[in-house]
Amino acid sequence: MNQTTPLPIPSLVPETAPFSDEQRAWLNGFFAGLVSLDSAGVTPLSSEQAAALIGGGATAPAADDDGGAPWHDQSLPLADRMKSAEDKPLRWKLMAAMAQQDCGQCGYDCKNYSGAIFAGKETRLNLCVPGGKETSRMVKALAEQLGAAPPAASTPAAAEATPATLPAPGYSRDNPATATVLSCRKLNKVGSEKETWHVEFDLASCGLDYAVGDSFGVFPTNDPALVDAVIKALGAPADFPIGGRALRDVLHDGVSLAPAPDMLFQLFSYISGGERRKLARALANGEDPHGDAATLDVLAAIEKFAGIRPDPEAFIEALDPLQPRLYSISSSPKATPGRLSLTVDTVRYIIGKRQRLGVASTCLAERFKPGDAVRVYLQKAHNFALPADPNVPIIMIGPGTGVAPFRAFLHERQAIHAPGRNWLFFGHQRSHCDFFYDDEFKAMKTSGLLTRLTLAWSRDGDQKIYVQDRMREVGRELWAWLADGAILYVCGDAKRMAKDVELALVDIVAQHGARTAAEATAFVGELKKAGRYQQDVY
Repeated sequence: MNQTTPLPIPSLVPETAPFSDEQRAWLNGFFAGLVSLDSAGVTPLSSEQAAALIGGGATAPAADDDGGAPWHDQSLPLADRMKSAEDKPLRWKLMAAMAQQDCGQCGYDCKNYSGAIFAGKETRLNLCVPGGKETSRMVKALAEQLGAAPPAASTPAAAEATPATLPAPGYSRDNPATATVLSCRKLNKVGSEKETWHVEFDLASCGLDYAVGDSFGVFPTNDPALVDAVIKALGAPADFPIGGRALRDVLHDGVSLAPAPDMLFQLFSYISGGERRKLARALANGEDPHGDAATLDVLAAIEKFAGIRPDPEAFIEALDPLQPRLYSISSSPKATPGRLSLTVDTVRYIIGKRQRLGVASTCLAERFKPGDAVRVYLQKAHNFALPADPNVPIIMIGPGTGVAPFRAFLHERQAIHAPGRNWLFFGHQRSHCDFFYDDEFKAMKTSGLLTRLTLAWSRDGDQKIYVQDRMREVGRELWAWLADGAILYVCGDAKRMAKDVELALVDIVAQHGARTAAEATAFVGELKKAGRYQQDVY
């Protein structure tokens, strides 16, 4: 039987088309078969033609290869993340614009939120709470390249848009449930510079079912004093009707009053003139003519443009919706059925002569009272959970409020009588006033549940000691636990602590695991891939 050499598949997709080599090869084969072409006299398709054919029914291999996502590092500044993605398709540039914390506050993780925007399934471009204004600006600019940026994507009305099919109440930010506040007690003792609270909720009315490692979303309200100050500065009646509600009510629970969004300055530019119009336009474009842009909340913005009186309805439309806040759950449903607790640092700081308040943290600490009904939802953990095997040892590193999920882990393991060893690293400023849950942890240590408890205090002496310092001090033992199959967890500050802990771990692996720095880094990377290095950072 005569054999013939198969003719090469013609190159119908130009090299400039935005496809990988694998996708281009698949598409060339698909198109050749689709139009019954041979290798002679074929005219290559344009990028537009290729895209049109794909849109007409071809299913190419999923363009989901992010190239390892080098930007997926919460410690990298936005500019560096965007630079690392500059040669990537727009889909991945959108991901690089996110805060990289996979915190779930947007209702997705970073990869899936950006993917939903890219696919046109999500029109709200300002859901990345940790990313703040710089992320929303970048996402808007990128979405405009898609030709899909909705003109009112950041308005409260848009925030109320919900998918056609919603999860059960309480399992999505778009369909919250109602829980009752049970109690709120301060965890710091006299002498602390911090204000941290243990807040408990009764889930009986909503029946939410959670697991340790999950997060709890809380819909806060704005400080009434701030609301009154905004109304006064605006020069509008508090009962001015906005969509069937009074202006004061909308300002109380419908819109964010910090920071001032770009659209507010854009509104000011429309109704002002001269130098003030130039200033408003500059601020709307992300510029900082007076060096104070980072300090401008809504009230400060109105005061900066004193005398301008926007229509209240236009003013509300220019503001961002008030977003829910996510907190790590610090309780176990097996230890306290029907109850859920949070461990919350209250945020207060002074700018100029005015005190600024963390909207959700101060709401939980002082505005929500026992018996109040609060809109809430559960956010299932993204790869942050106890091992299925209760025999597996765990190492938990959680300074400050980062200890929250590990309190939950320990209560869970206590409730199920898990035999696995438990090692907790906890740190804060001062041992005498900032040791959260000290009675609980000491009792767990005495009972044997807590195999090791390693503490770090940054203000107890002349030398500041942090959890990463303690890790290095006990590096040999920590390496032995890892060699024995332990899972390592980190919870807390994403910008510094989490990065410092990872660097310490790499040093420990290199020193006690007899590896080069590159090999140690690769080893830690493999721990992450295997689910043996899990992070809940913010």
